Amino acid sequence: MRVAIYPGSFDPVTFGHLDIIKRSAAMFDKLIVAVLNNSAKKSLFTVDERVEMIKEVTGNIPNVSADSFDGLTVDYADAVGATVVIRGLRAVTDFEYELQIAQTNRVENPEIDTVFLTTSLKYSYLSSTIVKEFASYGADIGKFVPKEIVPKVLAKYSKES
Repeated sequence: MRVAIYPGSFDPVTFGHLDIIKRSAAMFDKLIVAVLNNSAKKSLFTVDERVEMIKEVTGNIPNVSADSFDGLTVDYADAVGATVVIRGLRAVTDFEYELQIAQTNRVENPEIDTVFLTTSLKYSYLSSTIVKEFASYGADIGKFVPKEIVPKVLAKYSKES
């Protein structure tokens, strides 16, 4: 069985993330969307909330699951039996950073490969940061995130008001 992980913060999950998830799920027997618990980063949603949102929007994809982890991605991949790390690329600037991480991961664990997928053009501009910026001003974020996610994001900002 070919197992891959797609690690990230997913704060919140966007259509760009879903694009990568669906395409990766078609390539591997099992895909684990792995939410990184990064205490150094101030997140809008808790790790558990992000995992639940991913489960909600990927529930119709049978070979996709969601989980969380802390520590090194390669250690997590090894622990869950994954041999591939999926990374999405929006632009050349993403590639430079991601290549460095992939090469470092390969030195740390030569059994784990990284597969880069370019995001579909219609999502190449999209990031969770943009979603949060628009939401903070009460803008319509329905073009950026699944309909199930919209009220969750907006609720976070209405609590801050």
